[in-house]
Amino acid sequence: MAEQKTNMRSLERAIDVLEVLEREGRSLRLSEVAQKTGLHIATAQRILGVLEDRGRVERDHAGYRPGVALVFGAHAFLASNPLVLAARPVLQELADRTGLTASLYLRSNWVRVVVARVEGSKPLRYQLPFGRRLPLHLGAGKVFAADFDDEERARFYTEAGPLLDLAGNPIEEATLTKDFAEIRRLGYYVSYEERQVGAVSITAPVRDRDHALIGAITLGAGADDIRSRDVEPLVVEVRQAAAAVGQHAIM
Repeated sequence: MAEQKTNMRSLERAIDVLEVLEREGRSLRLSEVAQKTGLHIATAQRILGVLEDRGRVERDHAGYRPGVALVFGAHAFLASNPLVLAARPVLQELADRTGLTASLYLRSNWVRVVVARVEGSKPLRYQLPFGRRLPLHLGAGKVFAADFDDEERARFYTEAGPLLDLAGNPIEEATLTKDFAEIRRLGYYVSYEERQVGAVSITAPVRDRDHALIGAITLGAGADDIRSRDVEPLVVEVRQAAAAVGQHAIM
């Protein structure tokens, strides 16, 4: 039993190291990895050595960074996740019908991430890389946060870090709570330049057959592209796409 606990702790520490490197987005010195993970420097060095041997970490003149072998895991996820597989043809049809960029988001703890996307005839004017952590309190992320119960919402406000708007100003919890209630009432959310200047998104929740929230479908566009169009038909398109993905995904 003691050996099992030790092995589990070693696994947790290795994941902590990988998460620190992933969040920072730059090479870190050994001392920085140890400081950010709370590990003894010798322990951090030993873990980094194992991860480097397995290709999950690489080393350069500046320190340690995520390794190329991590891409294999990401590919396996995208190739096997039932929600991603169900969403791809739906996103293609949605992009073809609207001319806008259609995306699937999944939630991981207090952030969201895009895992599938089809560009429309009017591609986005800004980058939205796969795998980037995006907030739940801005833009399309609010669809996830709106689904929290009272206890989970309280934890979100406490643990998600500073909840700031695009200009860096704090957002009042009461304001977010009001937004979340409106999203639950409407069943979708239209965001105007909340997370990105010049960007608009229309988002609907993807729910499984038990009505549990499992993802979100978003149409993204430049603000100028949306201003010249009636939003309501686009809302209908997004909600229908989200419903179709939820019905076809076998989780």
